[in-house]
Amino acid sequence: MRILFSLFLTGWLACAGPAFSQVPDPLYGLTIDNTKDLQDIVASVGGLRRKPTTRIVFDEKVPASQYVDAVIQLKKVSYIMGEILDSFPMRKYSVSDYIGRTHDYLDMLGDKVDIWEIGNEINGDWLGNTSDVVAKMTGTYDIIKNAGKTTELTLYYNQGCAKKPSNEMFTWVQANIPSRMMTGLDYVLVSYYEDDCKGLQPDWPTIYQRLAVMFPNSKLGFGECGTKYKARKEQYVKRYYGLKIDAPRYVGGYFWWYYKQDMVPKTKPLWDVINTAMSGY
Repeated sequence: MRILFSLFLTGWLACAGPAFSQVPDPLYGLTIDNTKDLQDIVASVGGLRRKPTTRIVFDEKVPASQYVDAVIQLKKVSYIMGEILDSFPMRKYSVSDYIGRTHDYLDMLGDKVDIWEIGNEINGDWLGNTSDVVAKMTGTYDIIKNAGKTTELTLYYNQGCAKKPSNEMFTWVQANIPSRMMTGLDYVLVSYYEDDCKGLQPDWPTIYQRLAVMFPNSKLGFGECGTKYKARKEQYVKRYYGLKIDAPRYVGGYFWWYYKQDMVPKTKPLWDVINTAMSGY
């Protein structure tokens, strides 16, 4: 009877709607792609006028135990989003290895991470075989959802820039994301790098309105943005963090990828830029 109840509960949770998130709207996101110089990172994040959500990129082949201190310290000054694995090393992991990694990180950090990014730039054509990508995505979603934690999926906007039509964002979503995720994901965020898409300025309200129909219960926003070109950084920070998009359940985000490089320590000029941009949202 206990086994049957456990199986029922697992199935019910996998089909359940979004979980309650402890992170208030809107999201003021930033990304930390390594945790070296932790004291400077914490001081920079903690100095922002708005309490941000720090997205920590958990590096490949690094055990969850190595992030405990960073998560604890950053949790004192921000909310935490944990990125289980970045998109580029995804293809290096078998399905079983990725699922195992998810269990390890959840077991070690489950009570410290507010939002779990179950897949990053999931429709990118560099992630590997589509069937494997889908198995990793759905398996991880079920694990996090069954644990009662908050789930987030990052899509990659590439309309007109995708190498293969099958990897175009909306096409891939419709073909590969199951209905339980369509209705159950807490957050669906979009990664966009205009440098990779010929400087295209998309019609974001239309895009997010379409996503709102596809994901009727999810909060929507940007999960990643940035530029490696120094001359464009200030302009891009102001552009993205200044966006106010009229779409259902739009919560911001943005999660500037280069926060560690550009805003740590907080004496760097771009720290003032992002601090002001966040304050005006």
